[in-house]
Amino acid sequence: MRRQGLAPAGRPRLARRVYAATPRMPTPTRNDPISSTARSWLGRRRRAMRRMMRRANAVEETPPVGGGIDMPPPPPDCPPGWSTGPPDFVGVGVQRCGTTRWFDLIASHPEVAPPGAAKELHYFDRFYLGGCTASETARYHQYFPRPDGRKAGEWTPLYISAPWIPRLLAAAAPEARLLVLLRDPVERYVSGLQHVTRVARRRGAPLSRYAPLDQFLRGFYHEQLVRLMRHFERSQVLVLQYERCTSEPLAQLRRTFEFMGLADLDFRPDLGAHPGRQFDKPELDADARAAYVQAYRDDVIELIDAFPEIDVSLWPNFAQLASERAATGA
Repeated sequence: MRRQGLAPAGRPRLARRVYAATPRMPTPTRNDPISSTARSWLGRRRRAMRRMMRRANAVEETPPVGGGIDMPPPPPDCPPGWSTGPPDFVGVGVQRCGTTRWFDLIASHPEVAPPGAAKELHYFDRFYLGGCTASETARYHQYFPRPDGRKAGEWTPLYISAPWIPRLLAAAAPEARLLVLLRDPVERYVSGLQHVTRVARRRGAPLSRYAPLDQFLRGFYHEQLVRLMRHFERSQVLVLQYERCTSEPLAQLRRTFEFMGLADLDFRPDLGAHPGRQFDKPELDADARAAYVQAYRDDVIELIDAFPEIDVSLWPNFAQLASERAATGA
């Protein structure tokens, strides 16, 4: 017969688990159902819960170490009397080529509606496995409210580099004017590395192991433009050069305004702002620089053949190509 309180023969008895006492709400008094003591206790519990929620939200909102996929912001409200629709212009590239400054200058034109959500929507980034439905395409149009007679658009530099996006953009905005800003690809690579390093540091994460390769691949401009123009007519694409936009901004702005179909081509915005300018960039040693120049060389040659408006003499790492072509009469 088993005696009460003893484990069966041959089976070790389990130790009793003792739980720490938890704070209990004070018992309300008879005359004051919600006493000051109870209110104090409830206040402490609410503050503790808010701290827990803030910590939980901070963990959820911290991007993954690799940076994560950018998601679009919510669509802006459409003011009364305005309408939404496909964008009139979309900047599609390239990262670290002065796109933020150029977009700000465009947005300051009186015939352009102020950007509703952000310069960079990253709307199509998340569809790398497909799944961009007709309703998702239509939702893109909600990001571009404008009154009659004004133009609206965005500029996400990733669009030209991601192979799945040009087709989706063509379905969502088939008549849009596309803007592309290019820069010496080696200098762009160095600037891109500094940018992603700064972003990783701000997020408290190490630099992604894939970041140098990703930044390197973004510099093959001709390859990306060829892919883009499988879905858009050549007349819909304006290729600008960062170096010329820096040295002759008014002339290049006039060219941009004309391409966009704006009436006031002589509008002169404030040229003083230079958002995103970097002053501390990593240095490439001579061997590394030579390797990158050699890697990009064939793509640069194809680029200047296809887009003669590119003045390669302004690209310090490829200026010798201009001399070689002049010598051969090419």
